[in-house]
Amino acid sequence: MLVSEPPSTSCEATERQYAAIPVRIRDGHLQVMLITSRETRRWVVPKGWPEKKLNARGVAANEAFEEAGLIGTIHKKPLGTFHYFKVMPSGKRLPCAVDAYLFEVERELEDWPEKHQRERRWVSPSQAALMVAEGGLVSILLSLASMAVDEEG
Repeated sequence: MLVSEPPSTSCEATERQYAAIPVRIRDGHLQVMLITSRETRRWVVPKGWPEKKLNARGVAANEAFEEAGLIGTIHKKPLGTFHYFKVMPSGKRLPCAVDAYLFEVERELEDWPEKHQRERRWVSPSQAALMVAEGGLVSILLSLASMAVDEEG
C-alpha cells in the first residue's frame, strides 16, 4: 500500500522493529493514538524489538498494551515501513526499519505497565503526522488521513 522510505545510505545494517498504529472512530472521525517516548519525550507510536515467543503482529499488539494500555485487533499486513535511528544508551545511533500495523482499539485501560513513563493522546491522523519526526511514519499517517477523507466524502 505504501512505499517505505529508503534507509539512509550511511546504514551499515538495519535492525527490525514492529509498531502498532492505534486507531479508533470517535464521533464519526478516525483518531490515532500517539505516545511519548521515555527518553526524549517525542511523539511516537508503540513499537518494539522482535521477541522469540511472538510474531511481528504479536510484538506490535504487546507494545500497544505495555506502552499505551490498549487492547484491540491488529491487522494481518503492515500499513508500511518507516526508518529511524534509535539512539542507544552509549550514544550510538542504530538504524531501524519498523513495520507498522494498523491496530483497532477495543479497550483503553486506566492502568498499564508504562503508565508513569509516557503520555498518550488521541489526535486526527493529519495532526499525528505533524507531531511525529520520522518521515516514513508521517507518510503512513497521511495515508490514513486520506483514507478517512475518502470514506467520509
